[in-house]
Amino acid sequence: MGELTAEAVVDRQVPATPRVSPDGRWVVYATAPEGRTGRHPVSGLWLAPADGGEPPREFAPSPAEDREPRWSADSGWICFLSDRAERGTAQLYRARREGGTPERLTDWRAAISDYALLPDGDAVVLVAPRERDEAADPRVRVVGRAAGSAEAPAGGLGQGSLEPPSAGPEAGSPEAPAEPTPPLHPTWDTQARPDRLWLLDLPTRAVRPLGDFGSRHVVEAVARPDGGALAVLTWSAADREPGVFEPALHLFDPRTGARQELGVPALEASSLTWWRDETGWRLAYLGLTPPGLIGGDAVFDAGDHRNLTAGLPVCPLELAGGGPLLALFAEGLDTTIRRLDPATGAFAELTRAAGSLNGLSAGGGTVAVVASTATEPDTVHCGPPGGPLARLGELPLRGIRWGGQERLAYRAEDGLDLDGLLVLPPGRTRADGPFPLVTLVHGGPYDRFADRFQLGWFRCGQWLAAGGFAVFLPNPRGSSGHGHAFAASVAGDVGGAEFTDLLTGIDLLVKDGVADEDRLGIAGGSHGGFMAAWAVAHTDRFKAAVVSAGVIDWPLLAATGEHSRFELALGSRETSPITHADRIATPVLIVHGEDDANVPLSQAELLHHALGDRPHEFVVYPREGHSLRERGHQLDFLRRMRAWFSHLLA
Repeated sequence: MGELTAEAVVDRQVPATPRVSPDGRWVVYATAPEGRTGRHPVSGLWLAPADGGEPPREFAPSPAEDREPRWSADSGWICFLSDRAERGTAQLYRARREGGTPERLTDWRAAISDYALLPDGDAVVLVAPRERDEAADPRVRVVGRAAGSAEAPAGGLGQGSLEPPSAGPEAGSPEAPAEPTPPLHPTWDTQARPDRLWLLDLPTRAVRPLGDFGSRHVVEAVARPDGGALAVLTWSAADREPGVFEPALHLFDPRTGARQELGVPALEASSLTWWRDETGWRLAYLGLTPPGLIGGDAVFDAGDHRNLTAGLPVCPLELAGGGPLLALFAEGLDTTIRRLDPATGAFAELTRAAGSLNGLSAGGGTVAVVASTATEPDTVHCGPPGGPLARLGELPLRGIRWGGQERLAYRAEDGLDLDGLLVLPPGRTRADGPFPLVTLVHGGPYDRFADRFQLGWFRCGQWLAAGGFAVFLPNPRGSSGHGHAFAASVAGDVGGAEFTDLLTGIDLLVKDGVADEDRLGIAGGSHGGFMAAWAVAHTDRFKAAVVSAGVIDWPLLAATGEHSRFELALGSRETSPITHADRIATPVLIVHGEDDANVPLSQAELLHHALGDRPHEFVVYPREGHSLRERGHQLDFLRRMRAWFSHLLA
C-alpha cells in the first residue's frame, strides 16, 4: 500500500452536478481536479447509463471548463456551458447524447451566467449581463433616488398550484405600467451589468431581451416542466458588497411577457424547484429559517412563503422536483433523501446514507447524487429514490493507506448531544495512543463534518493523519444537521458554548488515552479560523495553531465583508479575537487569500500586527479569494500546515 502525497490530494478528480435524463436512463456529470493548474479551471463531462451497465465515458472532451450539463426534454441532447472558444468566457453548447462535435449556440461577449431550457425544445432562456462595447465596469454608490432601480412590489399567491400569470403587456413595453418609484434610501449598483433574461430562439439563433426587471439582478430562472411559467429570483444588487440585497420572486410567462410577483421570499433564497402534486404544479425554494439571520436553511412553499420544515431536528441541503418534491437533509453525521407528503405536509425518509450526499437530481423515477462515506471518496451514485443507490464507475485513489475513521457521540457541559469524527494515523488504533492531536474546526458556523471521506486541501483529516496525527473533527453547536435551534444557539455568542463544546470533546479524547495533553494543535478556516484564534486567546493548552481566512474582528468584518448584517448577528467586539490578542502565546500560522471578499485580508493583517514579535508566520496567497483554488497554493498550504504541526507538536 502506498503513502498519501499532497499531489494525490489536489490532483484527484471530484465529480459534481450529476443530472438524470428525463427518461431516467442516463446520467451526465462534471469532474474537475481539486486544484486548478492554470489561470482558468478545467473540467470535463462524463456520461453513463443510470443502471451502471457500462462504465462512464468522457463526453465532448476539451481542455476547457465544461459545466452545468442539462438534458433536453426528449433526453436526446445535452446542453452545457463551456469556455472552449475563449477561456474565461462561457458560452452555451449542445451535443447529441451519442456524441459528436458540440454545437455552439451563443456568442455573447459578456459570457453566459446560467440558462434554462424551455420544454418545447425550440428556445432557451439565457441569464447574462447586457453586452457592451466598452470594457468599463464601474462600482458606484448611489445615495437617495436611484434612477431606474425598480423594486419588486409586494404580493403573493395563496396555497395550491402555481399557474402562469395572466396574459398582459410585457414589462417595459409602451403599454406596460410604469415601474414603481425607487425608495428614498441608499441603494447600490455594484455591478454596471447586472444579469438579465434573454430568449434564444434555436432555429434562428436570434436573441432578444426577455422581460424587464429594472436594475434588479437575475439570480435564477427555472422553467416549469410543462412549458408554463418561468420562476425568476432577483436581487436588488448584483453582488454582496453591502450585505443587503433584497430578494424578490417572480413568475414570468416567456410566451406572453406577463409577469406576476410572488412577494418577498426568505433571505438567502435559492434552489427554485418546480414539483407536482394532485393540485398541479407548485414551487419551492431554500431560504434562511425565520426568525433572525442565524439558524440555517428551511424549505419554503413559494405560494405563501410557508416554512415546510418548521420544527424538524434536521437541516435541508438541496431540492429536486419534476414530480414529487425530494430533498436532501443533513441528519447528524448522515444524509437522507426525503419526499414531501402533500397530505401530511411532512418529509418522509426514503434513503439514509452514512456520510454525505450532494448534487441531487431526479428524472424518470431515478435519482443521482455525489456520495462519499468514511472509506470512499466522492463518486456518482444512481438508483430509485428509496435506494439502493449504485456507484457508477470505479472507486478512485486505490492503493493508498488510509487512516481509520470513527464516529463520536458525546454530551456538552450543559447536556446537549454533540457529534464529531476521529481520524487515526494509518495502521494505528486507539491502543497505540496517545497521539499528537489536531482539532480541525469547520467554517460556517452553519456547516458540518459528515461521516464522509476527509480528503481535501483544507478538510484534510486524512492528510494530517498520514503525518502521524490523530485528527478531531467536531460539530459544535451552531453546526448544521441538528435543526434550527441547535444552529441558532450561537447567535451573538460565538466563542461561548461552542468553544466549550470543542474543549469537552478534546478532554474526552485525552481521558481515553487517544490524545496527548501536551501535544494539542488547532486549525480552522473562515469561522473555523475565528475559533482557532479565539482558542489560543483563551487557553495555552494548544501548542500550535493555524488560522486560515479567519475572523479576527467582527465589527470590522461587518463593515468590509460580503455578509455584513449576518456577521453583526454572530459576533461583537467583545467576542473578537483581536480584543484578547494580547493573551496569545501559542505560535500561530496565519494564511489568507489576497483577494478574499468574504473575510478580507485586513482581518489577517490585524492579527499579524497584534502578535508583533511573538512567534507566528503570515502567508498571503496572491490571486486567491476565500478558498484556495490554484494547485500550487493548495500544495504549499498542505505541506506548510503539516510541517507547522510536526515541528511544534513533536
